[in-house]
Amino acid sequence: MVSTQSLHTRAHTIIPGGCHTYAKGDDQYPANAPRFLERGSGCHVWDPDGNEYIEYGMGLRAVTLGHAYPSVVEAAYRAMQAGNNFTRPSPLEVESAEELLGLLPAADMVKFAKNGSDATTAAVKVARAVTGRDLVAICGDQPFFSTDDWFIGTTPMPAGIPRAILDLTVRFRYNDIASVDAMFTAHPGQIACVVLEAATAVEPQEGFLPQLRERCTAAGALLVFDEMITGFRWHLHAAQGEYGVAPDLSTFGKGIANGFSLSALVGRREFMECGGLRTDGERVFLLSTTHGAEQPSLAAGLETMRIYQREPVIETLYARGDRLRAGVSQAAVAHGVAEYFTVAGRSCNLIFLTRDQDGQRSQPFRTLFMQEIIRRGVIGPSFVISYSHTEDDVDRTIEAVDAALAVYARALADGVERHLEGPSVKPVFRPRV
Repeated sequence: MVSTQSLHTRAHTIIPGGCHTYAKGDDQYPANAPRFLERGSGCHVWDPDGNEYIEYGMGLRAVTLGHAYPSVVEAAYRAMQAGNNFTRPSPLEVESAEELLGLLPAADMVKFAKNGSDATTAAVKVARAVTGRDLVAICGDQPFFSTDDWFIGTTPMPAGIPRAILDLTVRFRYNDIASVDAMFTAHPGQIACVVLEAATAVEPQEGFLPQLRERCTAAGALLVFDEMITGFRWHLHAAQGEYGVAPDLSTFGKGIANGFSLSALVGRREFMECGGLRTDGERVFLLSTTHGAEQPSLAAGLETMRIYQREPVIETLYARGDRLRAGVSQAAVAHGVAEYFTVAGRSCNLIFLTRDQDGQRSQPFRTLFMQEIIRRGVIGPSFVISYSHTEDDVDRTIEAVDAALAVYARALADGVERHLEGPSVKPVFRPRV
């Protein structure tokens, strides 16, 4: 049997960072975290050494139903048996497109791809093509939109991106319509699109999204919603359905296929058709990926969407999240750390915030909390729930949190370093190791 340590050494020898996703790296977890997870069922996962954990985060929020969800796996398996990919479109492409568009009243057309970055970058390309403008406006308070240069150039890790690209992205503040007005005033007739998540852990203030919609229309810029997280969590009809604001374009991924690799760009026909065959204008090379219509992922997506419509998935995410929020908050009060450890966000997508003795956001205290819940059989960089989390799973999690917060309270009194078993976790976006 290959040891986990040997596997870890081999990984860092041949893979930069030891894994293929920054958010899964060693620097994102405490020293006692399992270095690998090799299988999962529902909300439970196992490492190569046989240790079992209740998992949150669920594949970076991509697994909304649960790991190895039977009917989704079966749908993908049946599709795989019929062949993964063909030289012409398959009926499954049409069925999947119709199913998704049926959930999004403001969208007329869709193109599928394999990851969210490609879909969101395609939205930017469409916006630039139809407006004839170069600038892209992003919400500067939100963490991630794409691996492509137009976004990564705005982060603390812009190495390798030409200066000319960096200058083509501008920012505004969430829930600050004045900053939007100032941005449009500073760049009249130059902004192709405004890209944002309709909500994160912070909810839109009353009127902000409708006003943003109005400002984009008036300025001739396209409004693009990144629904990677909000889609298939906030509402059956996504954040645009929850808030009643129709974007021109929107992008989906993560929960759309319960962890299978599938993403989508959807939007109004007048914009999407510029990448099609029914346009009199200059064509746009929109999205064309070898694996965008790969059959198993489309089948998994189709089954996932149907499950959402026939079962109370969204309602369960909220109910379990409510239970978890209440229990964790009660534990924080009981240990006298409610000022230093808090839960934020919608119940379907909870995060936890850690603060030090001075009330400042703290990565060492985040590390300590994660270390202590891992010690008690719970792993998660957040409290993102899935349809497979039962009330018993949530209650066991609350017990682990209660014990972890007892340690947290001691660390506030005598110093966090005395309780850490290894280095502190670090932000993904940083210029130095």
